[in-house]
Amino acid sequence: MTPDATNGVSAAKRAARARERYSWRCVLRAVRSPFPEMLMFRLLRVAGRSVPLGAAFIAAGLAPTLLAQSPASRPPARPNVIVIMTDDMGYGDLPSYGGKDIKAPHIDGLARAGVRFTQFYANATMCTPTRAGFITGRYQQRYGPAVEQALGGVASASAERGLVATGRSLPQLLKNSGYTTALIGKWHLGYTTAYSPNAHGFDQFFGIKSGYVDYYQHTDGAGRPDLFENNTSVTATGYMTDIITSRAVAFLDRHATVPFFLDVAYTGPHWPYQPPDQPSVARDNARHLMPHDSATSTRADYVAMVERVDQGVGKILSTLKRLGLEQNTLVIFTNDNGGEWLSNNAPFYHGKWTLWEGGLRVPTIMRWPGRIPAGQVSSQVGITMDLSASILAATNATIPDSTRLEGINLLPLLTGQTSPVERTLFWRTDAGARTQAAARKGDWKLVVDGTHTMLFNVRLDVQERRNLAAQQPAKARELWGELQRWSTDVSLEARSRR
Repeated sequence: MTPDATNGVSAAKRAARARERYSWRCVLRAVRSPFPEMLMFRLLRVAGRSVPLGAAFIAAGLAPTLLAQSPASRPPARPNVIVIMTDDMGYGDLPSYGGKDIKAPHIDGLARAGVRFTQFYANATMCTPTRAGFITGRYQQRYGPAVEQALGGVASASAERGLVATGRSLPQLLKNSGYTTALIGKWHLGYTTAYSPNAHGFDQFFGIKSGYVDYYQHTDGAGRPDLFENNTSVTATGYMTDIITSRAVAFLDRHATVPFFLDVAYTGPHWPYQPPDQPSVARDNARHLMPHDSATSTRADYVAMVERVDQGVGKILSTLKRLGLEQNTLVIFTNDNGGEWLSNNAPFYHGKWTLWEGGLRVPTIMRWPGRIPAGQVSSQVGITMDLSASILAATNATIPDSTRLEGINLLPLLTGQTSPVERTLFWRTDAGARTQAAARKGDWKLVVDGTHTMLFNVRLDVQERRNLAAQQPAKARELWGELQRWSTDVSLEARSRR
């Protein structure tokens, strides 16, 4: 244990004392004590050390009230929530998802201790729109073209746009319900104060506002510094993945005694593919090096980046255990879209930028000891915005009717309270000047890629190799009609926001 520099008390002891104070505070509030909380805390603490705890309650005149409350009537402790989102990781990279060349014992350990989803989708095929879907809990297309595609850099035409703060963002709703909220890592939903993490309800933000940075220099694609503490530009030394991890651990140490929501948005393994422990300056302002470039990046570089993320996840999980928070913390691991050319998207076809399964299916894991049975593998179809709905349900947050969440709460499915449900999900994108749209309903998926309209049974044909549109024209028409109605609906709402 590391002593505190000011008083020599370890962080664990300070956390334990603070948890004790919080527990007494809950007791006093539960029995509606008329006396000041701090006074009663001191009296009860002294009494509890010198006489049996029950006598301390009796001395304070509280025993009858407490005894009248059955254990079932006492409110459960509010869970903490940590969401860990990686960037551009392939579905098949992790060993728990079939990967062979990457070691990820900590992420895989989460899967063994909780549930691993095999049919989980990103809200979009790139970073900005998926993150918008997560923050709003809705289809991101409803918030306009600014977040339907990836935002450009701070020097681009899109620098003055971003995700509009409505007062109903996920972190804002959690903050309104008494949670301390923080985002550490990548934002990519707007550069200005009006579109900042703080505007959406994050009490604290540390990280980058663009889509990617040099891992060592912390500069964006235009070579400009891109590291912020809330809305103030700051500097730091070190590898970006490690900085995110250390800041996440520090947040946990500071806020171990209050309910918290921590969004850890790793920039890895997004390009530039700079491995850890090899300080460098990313070539051409962190340009995405492609297979045809000279002296290009390698799979080994990528593997090292993913493994460093896994080490960071391990440090976050060990901190939860050290602080005694493991049992009461819902941990979610996910990714923002399919992987790039160095990723392993197996067994699916294609990758990031496309609406084929390889561009949308993402590894997703949930762990909540005592609530989610360990060792599950779920084939329930899910999507990023389901995480938002599940978090709000788990925390019993107040959700205004105007929020109109479009994701579903997955927790009853995972605890056996309800059966799996059939889903109908939609996507559309013009990424890379390539018009695409898709709809999945049950086992069927319609893919519109440019001028081609195809129909697949993705349960039987996960690689989308057998186009059944000619054999099943009625099903193709059905999904086409639903896709068009959805597209019209989200576009009308987006236009109403202008």
